[in-house]
Amino acid sequence: QQQQAESCNELCARQCPDSSAFIQPPPVVVTFPGPILSSFPQQAVVGSSGAPAFGGSLGLGGLYGA
Repeated sequence: QQQQAESCNELCARQCPDSSAFIQPPPVVVTFPGPILSSFPQQAVVGSSGAPAFGGSLGLGGLYGA
């Protein structure tokens, strides 16, 4: 079971960056709401940077995408 979990973890970690490149709605999401951009412009800039886009983009997209 542990081996399976490791395999799943590796697969997820490998798909994470790929998914991030595919799911790039930080600029779109940021452009959608005006007050949100003012709420945390730093987060938007950081997400746009691409470094923490994995969590930031997914979090923003999931929160405002839904």
